[in-house]
Order: sequence, then C-alpha cells, then structure tokens
Amino acid sequence: MKYFFVVFGCQMNYADTERMITVLKTLGYKPASTFDEADLLIVNMCSVRQSAVDRVYGLIPKIRQRKKADPRFRSILTGCLLPSDRRKLRPAFDFILDTQFLPLWPEKLGFPEKNFPVNHYLQIKPTYQSPFTAFVPIMTGCNYQCTYCVVPSTRHREYHRPAEDILEEIQSLAENDYQEIWLLGQNVNHYSSTFNSQPVNFSQLLQLIEKVKGSFWLYFISPYPSDFTDDLIGTLAQSKKLAPYLNLPLQSGDNQVLKKMNRRYSVEEYISLVEKIREAFQQFRSGLEKYPAISTDIIVGFPGETKTAFQRTVQVFQKLKFAAAHIASFSPRPQTAALLFKGQIETAEKERRRKKLTEVLRRTALENNQRYLQQSIPVLIEKVNSQKNFLLGRSFSYKTVKIPGESQSRLVGQKIKTKIEKISPWQLEGKILHP
Repeated sequence: MKYFFVVFGCQMNYADTERMITVLKTLGYKPASTFDEADLLIVNMCSVRQSAVDRVYGLIPKIRQRKKADPRFRSILTGCLLPSDRRKLRPAFDFILDTQFLPLWPEKLGFPEKNFPVNHYLQIKPTYQSPFTAFVPIMTGCNYQCTYCVVPSTRHREYHRPAEDILEEIQSLAENDYQEIWLLGQNVNHYSSTFNSQPVNFSQLLQLIEKVKGSFWLYFISPYPSDFTDDLIGTLAQSKKLAPYLNLPLQSGDNQVLKKMNRRYSVEEYISLVEKIREAFQQFRSGLEKYPAISTDIIVGFPGETKTAFQRTVQVFQKLKFAAAHIASFSPRPQTAALLFKGQIETAEKERRRKKLTEVLRRTALENNQRYLQQSIPVLIEKVNSQKNFLLGRSFSYKTVKIPGESQSRLVGQKIKTKIEKISPWQLEGKILHP
C-alpha cells in the first residue's frame, strides 16, 4: 500500500505532514512517487485564504476519477479545517481526520492496536523530508484573536512544546549534520515552558539552542511585534547561529486599520522595534551580518482601509526599506469578525494596492542587495537544474542565490563560498569560489 501527500499552507503544515508520514510508515504504507500510484491520498489543507481552499476543491474531480478506476483507493482530508469547509468537503473524502488527533489515526484507518501512546501529536517523531533542512515546531495554536485570522478556530489555543523535547530534537539534527533549522509557531515569542524545572521563555530557549554543538543556521517564524522584549533583541543580535534575517508581520501601516484587525501594537511601536533591532545588530554583529534582512507580512484592502490609510502603509515601506514582504489581498474567511465588517474593498482596488506596494518593495529590496555586490558569502545549495545548468541556494540572510554554470548535484545540502557578481530585487547571482 502506498501513500501520496498534497500539502497546502505554511511550514507548520509541512512539519505536521512529516509526523503523519511516521504514522503511515508504522501502518506499513510506503511513499508513492505520483498521485496515480497511490492507494491512499492525504490532502493537508490550509483555510487561511480562500485561494488555498479553492485548490482543494480543484482536486475533487481527480479524486473521483481515481476512485472510479480503483474502488480500493481512499482519501484523507486534514490540516487547518474550518467547520464550514469540513461540511462542504466531507462528501468528497473517505476520511476527515484532525491533525491534533494524529496519535489515533491508526484506529480510524482500521489499526487500533497501533495507536501512538503520546499526549500530544507533536511528540510523534517526524520523518524528515529533507536531509539538510528541518522544521521544528515549538508551539501550535494562538491565543490572540486577530479579526481576519482563522488560526484560533483551526489550531485552537496555544500548546507549548516542552523545551526538553525541542532541544533533544535539535541535538539529534545537529548530530546528523543538518545545515538549516526553522523553529515554528503561530507566535513563537509567546513561547513559555520549563527546563530543569526552571521557567523558559523564547529568548532563553534560543540561548539553550545556541549551546548545541553544530554549524547549523537557525531561523524562526512567526513572531508577534508586541511580544518582542529587549532581552530577545539582545539574544538575536549576539547569537552566532541565528540568521541575520527576521520576518516581522506588520499587516498594516495605519493605526486605525491595526485596531480593526485587533493587532496589539501601533505603527509607531512597530517602527521603533525595527530600529532597535537594527541598532542591536550594528552593535554586536560584523560584516554583512550587521544589516539584518527584515521582511514583513501585509494585508491590503482590509475592510475600511481608505486610500489615505493605504498610503500610510506605503510610507512605512518607504521608511523601513524591507528586504522582502508577503503582500496579500484581504480574503474574507468564515468564523472571523472581519467577514462582517463594512467597507469591503473591490478586488481590482486590492490588486492595485498590492502592485503599488510591490513596486516600493522592488526598489528597497534592490537597494538592500547592493551591499552584497562583489562580496563572498556562504550559500546553502538547495536545488540543481541540470537542464539549464545552474544551482539555487540561500544565503545566511535568507536571500535566494543563483549560481549559473554549475549543476553538480553533490553540492546540494552543502554550504558553498560564493562571490556575488549580479543583483536584482529578488535574487543574488554569483560564482562558486573553488579552492
């Protein structure tokens, strides 16, 4: 029996999938290389945006066709599921199984004797899908109630993974020569646990990880601006393992919109935080690491966002000069307060605003990348394109790096010294410095 996964959504969904694979392996399933080979399809979905939900609906004709060709074929829907999506999609799938009940999946699939004896699904060891990059959840769920967000409805209240479990996993990854580790959570800097019977917050967890032997690069997503402490900023700036990269969601550059979103900070507080982080890196880091690449998340066209309010977001982009940004048009979602807000923005206007912000970002990203010209930096090689003869990788500051004229697959998963010779807003380009 073979399984095949279709995964939508964030890195947390991918990390969850790695635990699902462990469960399926225990039941005797093996991976299929294609959908058509599979006896079991698992769709790990995301309800954060309607476009992701629509992609699940797009799979239904293919699932029905496969079921007709082979009546033994079965399908599972899981992931971040809203009750409304669950009801509508139930007829299309054989099983709808909650991620949080993963330890009981064997029983649902007819193997009750193989249930996992754990208290939480994150205690199941993952089957990593990359030999050099690992996603390590430190928490799941969110206690905040942003008016546009479905996470409290789909992942529920926060569960903070024990620090001992996190450190044990990272120690194992380091011993197996993993090059890049991502700490995951809906609000990582709200993390709280204990270690050796002593309280541990996110900053202290990072300090404990810093002591783990290994040359891995460390990243985390997603933090919440108002939960940043001075101690955490100091930890970021003084770490040797933490990358000079930070995704810090802003969502809007207008205080009234932030208030309607139920975000717990002001634009002024956000700007002050970014400036403090940059000052700390200037004080404690050297070379290119003195300039942290700060990216953000933005929602354009939130209900009631006037043209003046949007222009304030443009001004914040111009002032802070982000290195990257995920700019999303507002997507009304069931079970969120924003669904019922007045002042919904037309699709065409949302797209115009998205393009305007992208153009500002294009200029600031290009300006940020200027400092990389003619610099030699380590690049973690992630992919090889043999047909077009180039390698793709990431810098320590999480910038995409293309290396033309090289297609050695043996380099994938290695950190290679590379001289940057060309830049664009979204990519660096260079050549390997061979010894």
